[in-house]
Amino acid sequence: MSIRWDPVLVRHLARELNGVLAGARVRALRLDGETRDLALLLEDRTLTWALHPTQGWPRLVAPTDPVESDFKLKTRVVGVESPDDERIVRFVLSPAQGRPLVLLVELLGNQWNALLVEGDDSSSGLASAPASDTAGVIRHVLVRRDGARVQRVGEPYRAPEPMTRAGLRGEVDEAAWTAALVAVPEEARAKTLVQRFAWTSSLNAPALLGTGYERWRTITDPDTPSEPVLLDLPTGPQPYPFPLAGVPSRRVESLLAAFEACAATADPTSAPGVGVFDPALLEQLDGALKRADGRVGRMETELAELPEPAALRALGDLILARYAEIPHGSTRAPLVGFDGQAVEVDLDPALAPHANAAAYYQRATKAERAAAQLPALLEQARAARDRVADLVTRARTGTATEAEIAAVLSRGSPRAETPREARPALPYRVFRSSGGLEIRVGRGAHHNDDLTFHHSSPGDVWLHARHVGGAHVILRWPGPGNPPARDLAEAATLAALHSKARTSGSVPVDWTFRKYVRKPRKSPPGRVTVERVETLFVRPDEGLLRALEAGSGEG
Repeated sequence: MSIRWDPVLVRHLARELNGVLAGARVRALRLDGETRDLALLLEDRTLTWALHPTQGWPRLVAPTDPVESDFKLKTRVVGVESPDDERIVRFVLSPAQGRPLVLLVELLGNQWNALLVEGDDSSSGLASAPASDTAGVIRHVLVRRDGARVQRVGEPYRAPEPMTRAGLRGEVDEAAWTAALVAVPEEARAKTLVQRFAWTSSLNAPALLGTGYERWRTITDPDTPSEPVLLDLPTGPQPYPFPLAGVPSRRVESLLAAFEACAATADPTSAPGVGVFDPALLEQLDGALKRADGRVGRMETELAELPEPAALRALGDLILARYAEIPHGSTRAPLVGFDGQAVEVDLDPALAPHANAAAYYQRATKAERAAAQLPALLEQARAARDRVADLVTRARTGTATEAEIAAVLSRGSPRAETPREARPALPYRVFRSSGGLEIRVGRGAHHNDDLTFHHSSPGDVWLHARHVGGAHVILRWPGPGNPPARDLAEAATLAALHSKARTSGSVPVDWTFRKYVRKPRKSPPGRVTVERVETLFVRPDEGLLRALEAGSGEG
């Protein structure tokens, strides 16, 4: 099922959200482009909004602590509003360092999106302004899009074309309403209503045709209080501010309660907390499940392909019995088996015949040991895989805790699985900036912590691409003050290139001095908290990667 949005529903939801959120202190914003989830982390609660095209419900859940990849906001909600006759919800936030912020939730067709726009003073007030009055630069976006309305970080925000239908504030008399409808065939009147008159939609037009002009005036009147209901549509339950003639419905306490019911109907395992986990944490958990699946698969294959110990011992016996017939240095010997049948025996040319026989006996012993041990180990691996799979499901539905996830991720893979010679000598790659400064780029999540906390100095500069998984980057800097702008920009570009935003046109990269980076207790690999962060917007340039390459030594 999916929520259907029209201007009437958007207007009354915005009013309801304004009533419960106005004045609330904002801690951070989280946008997960993969699941299409928005989470606005407030001091006493969290607003989540599932913006996947098959969902659409906003929910108020328990408060959640921000994580490193979140967009940190030290601000308040001035108010929540919707431009007249539009499907856009605007969360106006108090200015951050003098620059107003607006969180926009666009509910247009199947192009739902959420954007944080940093604008000018014209967008800082609340006056039911048209969406086009929101000006400024996109600082965070749920789904990056190109086309007529480019929606990417660093690009100017372009609002949708405003609706120009008649009766925006009810200023259409009954004669004009009636004349417009009687001029077209009956089967075309619902379509005409939606094309000509404000606040109408395919959702409410059939009912308005039956109830007439006065009902349209009632629902378009801004002073009309809502009467929240759940409409019983063929596609499933649908929240709406008013009952609609001819449509079965039941009263609910509020629109937010109606959306909560829709979420529970779509997914009975759904619980408050959905969408509030750090996307990077969920991604790491998915990786843990993939590794657990791989381990089970390898063990199943090994068990299925185990050779028969008796057959291996028989070949060893045959080699010893036909010792004189086997030339030294042979890779294969045709022998006559004990049953009189010809047998081709594979040999190691570097070993004498008796040593080849001993090797067959060793393989038989190893196969027997594996046959005895593997079934139990496989059951343990399957049980461990199932526990991780269950945790993934509970994390996606909000019933897991962050401590449970961190515990699974902190175990990691056994170190013995990685041969020592395959491990990099250092946890980072080395580059050299145009100004001669060394730039160290972490080799992955498990090495990021090592680089940040064991291969850097407090005065070095730490960088990381904002809101996406990626390498920690250290710009070696003896001080004092900030490093040269060019060297800093080059280090930021390397951080962007070694992140999941490497294909974006513009990437925000956070930087601070290493002394302001901390490692939370029991946090998974690569997770840190940072203070005094500044942000650079850079364009990933593969050419720079080659130009600054300086080898892999520590320098």
